[in-house]
Amino acid sequence: QVQLVESGGGLVQAGGSLRLSCAASGRTFRSYAMGWFRQAPGKEREFVAGISWSGGSTYYADSVKGRFTISRDNAKKTVYLQMNSLKPEDTAVYYCAAGRGPGGRPETEYDYWGQGTQVTVSS
Repeated sequence: QVQLVESGGGLVQAGGSLRLSCAASGRTFRSYAMGWFRQAPGKEREFVAGISWSGGSTYYADSVKGRFTISRDNAKKTVYLQMNSLKPEDTAVYYCAAGRGPGGRPETEYDYWGQGTQVTVSS
């Protein structure tokens, strides 16, 4: 069982930066791939970024490639999402998730989800 708690969301102006954190409980964190997803009002949840259990492979949605960076610290049982050059269209609730897959796009690869953290980007 893995429990996930996101933090670091908030209100930022366009062009600014935020770093989201997702702290995990459980002894097997290092065996899980981790992903970040987001859901904007009135839209379906979408994949943002994923990272393999070792951190050796990362995956990004085209909309955030070059602006967002996912990383993990297995010793701290934490995964991060560094978000730079934020745009108003990045406004959403951001969720982290853990799963046994490679860390890619499909939601079906993820078994555990956090409660989400709100990110609001003003223009």
